[in-house]
Amino acid sequence: MRYGLFALLLPLLLLGAPSDPAAVSGTGGNVTAPMKSTPAEERHLDSLMQRLSTLESESGEGNIWTKVYSSYRTYRELQKRQDWLLKEIFRLQHKKSLSPKEKKRLESYRVERQTNAGKLQLLQEFQTDPFKKLLEPPKIPQEPEIGNPISIISAFSYLKRLSGDEQAYAKNFETLEKTLHSLEQERRLIREMLRYQPDSPALRRRLKAVEREIETLQPTYEIFKTTQEVYRKKIDEIRLKINEAIKREAEKAASIGGIILFLFVLFLIFKHLVRKYMADKESFYTINKVANVLFISVATIILLFAYIENVNYMVTILGFASAGIAIAMKDWFMSLMGWFVIVMGGGIHVGDRVKVIRNGAEYVGDVVDISLLKMTIQEDITLTTYMHNRRAGRIIFIPNNYVFTDLIANYSHAGLKTVWDGIDFTVTFDSDSSRAASIAKEVAKKYSKGYTDITRKQLNKLRSSYHLKNTNVEPRVFTFIEPYGVRISAWYLTNAFATLTLRSTISQEILERIRAEEGIALAYPTQSLHLDGPPPHPSAPEESPSMQEETV
Repeated sequence: MRYGLFALLLPLLLLGAPSDPAAVSGTGGNVTAPMKSTPAEERHLDSLMQRLSTLESESGEGNIWTKVYSSYRTYRELQKRQDWLLKEIFRLQHKKSLSPKEKKRLESYRVERQTNAGKLQLLQEFQTDPFKKLLEPPKIPQEPEIGNPISIISAFSYLKRLSGDEQAYAKNFETLEKTLHSLEQERRLIREMLRYQPDSPALRRRLKAVEREIETLQPTYEIFKTTQEVYRKKIDEIRLKINEAIKREAEKAASIGGIILFLFVLFLIFKHLVRKYMADKESFYTINKVANVLFISVATIILLFAYIENVNYMVTILGFASAGIAIAMKDWFMSLMGWFVIVMGGGIHVGDRVKVIRNGAEYVGDVVDISLLKMTIQEDITLTTYMHNRRAGRIIFIPNNYVFTDLIANYSHAGLKTVWDGIDFTVTFDSDSSRAASIAKEVAKKYSKGYTDITRKQLNKLRSSYHLKNTNVEPRVFTFIEPYGVRISAWYLTNAFATLTLRSTISQEILERIRAEEGIALAYPTQSLHLDGPPPHPSAPEESPSMQEETV
């Protein structure tokens, strides 16, 4: 609208006078001659026109207030036009007779009224208080609760959002302020131009439009100014409150972090001293694991009591939820209880050799780790892998709850590093079984002497903890009558971690010693088949393999 009026005004200003040779002044109809301008005045007028044009282009470009006011003015003009159309249509409709020209005018009025009704519907929001949306400050979101270090990040994000909303709202105010300033300058320029063209109707209409816009925006500016002050104070109050909460929470987090750091340093010093002065690796591993769990538990308790305001409420909730959790996570809790039994009971330690039997499957290996939920064993080459699994070297994970339901045998419990192992062989009935048993005992005693002495010392230490009846550690040989001969069973103590090595050595020497004896022969299942009839001639061809003696 501004640019349209200025376009109408420009030709008149360039001419310097109305096109009509006579000008009407006042109400008396006196005709005055057009005023002649001097070259200096014309130059000054051109300067004013350029300044006005520049001012309008600068203030109108991207100005939300000007656009809203323009829409508001358009709505007001359309509404006035609509009221006038309704009156004219009513007048023509109630006229007794209409000329063809009036009928045509009535029809055009009806069409225009319908078109204006659609335009008014689109501009409905500008009917009353068109600047309501621009005056309304942004809605302040709910303040975040700062109760832990993580919430500090949310608080900084909240403050950043508040600052963004405040800047956007302040920018709208600055735009309104600049708009009013531009309108004031326009009014001064137009009034100064009217000094040279006092009878210019275009200038007077433009001045009236500018004054009307100033009258509309000035109260809005005053309301906006007050609203912005209230909004800024509220934002400053919230910002101060959140900054204090952030500072308080940061100090609290620093204090708790300092306590945990101090405990961590003590924990590291303790581990260093244990590693330095404790020679037993198994004891060091156990103490290290217990220290880790203890440190984590203490740190967790400190954090819980620091950041959970109502501990009683938490305990109550956990009490109600414990029944369902216990049922749903029965195996998990049983594994935790198994871990307490293993660690506190001392039945199994890291480094022990154990045998686990589960649903017919057998695994023998060394315990390499005991965690809260499982034991980890490394499978070794043993008699079990030789006779059953035919595999070795695997990592086996044993849930801790197996200590309550399955058999777990410990080959090296309470410092014992030896186990009994046995070798069986059978001699024929006509062999010297006593000599065979003596040879087996001599060989077993020869190779197990060192383990026998070690076991004797270990058993003496265990007398204070266990009621031991049979403490005989010397090799033992037993003789049994079997269907195919006399079985000799030699038992001896050997290293729990290398049973197959000594077994192989003893077996080899017993076999060599028996072969050297003339009165001893190893027995094994045999079967002889004899067919009726004379034996075949040596030169005759072999008739059937069944005629030969078969040995199994």
